[in-house]
Amino acid sequence: MPWTTAAIPDQSGRLALVTGASSGLGLETARALLDRGATVILGCRCQQKGEQARQTLLAAAAGVVELLPLDLADLASVRRAAATVADRHGRLDLLINNAGVMGLPRTLTRDGFESQFGINHLGHFALTQALLPLMAGRPDARVVSVTSGAQYFGRIAFDDLQAERRYDRWQAYGQSKLANVMFALELQARADAASTGVRSLAAHPGVARTNLQPASVAASGSRLEALAYRLMGPLFQSAAMGALPQLYAATAPEAEPGGHYGPDQLGGMRGWPTAVRVAPAALDRAQRQRLWQVSEELCAAA
Repeated sequence: MPWTTAAIPDQSGRLALVTGASSGLGLETARALLDRGATVILGCRCQQKGEQARQTLLAAAAGVVELLPLDLADLASVRRAAATVADRHGRLDLLINNAGVMGLPRTLTRDGFESQFGINHLGHFALTQALLPLMAGRPDARVVSVTSGAQYFGRIAFDDLQAERRYDRWQAYGQSKLANVMFALELQARADAASTGVRSLAAHPGVARTNLQPASVAASGSRLEALAYRLMGPLFQSAAMGALPQLYAATAPEAEPGGHYGPDQLGGMRGWPTAVRVAPAALDRAQRQRLWQVSEELCAAA
């Protein structure tokens, strides 16, 4: 029998933070957790859209929904957001690193990082590091890193992480999504070594219809890309279906520490959540440790 949101265990008393929660996968993830009793914090860059999402959720379900200003392109904002969670709650049970950008022309974050690497990986890396002390020792604490199928063609260009010499927007996206998986696996290894009890998992949504596609087309102005999305229309599944793998990783009792989950049909493009293979490049522990060290250094210097 396929796994659906009906199988999510009771989340009463649990505190969850979902990044990029104003639309798409993040909004559907927040909705499902709220429906099962969690207190949900919406981490959003745009406060107007975040408040609209909060009101939408409150109108559909009884529960507690908070809005948290969070701009992953600005590490000062990331640090303020983590401090706000600590001050308000002093704990966190579930962190879903869902926010992301895709296929952008080369731009820089406020701290000078290439935007896809900076937002998709470094922003979440810094956020997780800041929040882990609030999660250590909590019952069934979990960090879910949301990646994509782009991890499979990704490569970490350690000699040009910010694509200063050569920029290809899809290679940069693949690098950031591979980094998400590498981070999730390395976080689990370090959590085990430190006996924090925190479970780290990764998930990808397959081909899900969200605001990433129109945002990518708008930013690039590519008519060819717009045509490709139209031709792929029948393959796209809803954001609600795309959110199922990350909800499974976040809540299913049988989800394994260090596990990776995605859709079960058409080579992972759509379907119900299941365990899926990790990009082979993410399995090299030495490379994961190198990425972790470099990420620490970049975040510390910002």
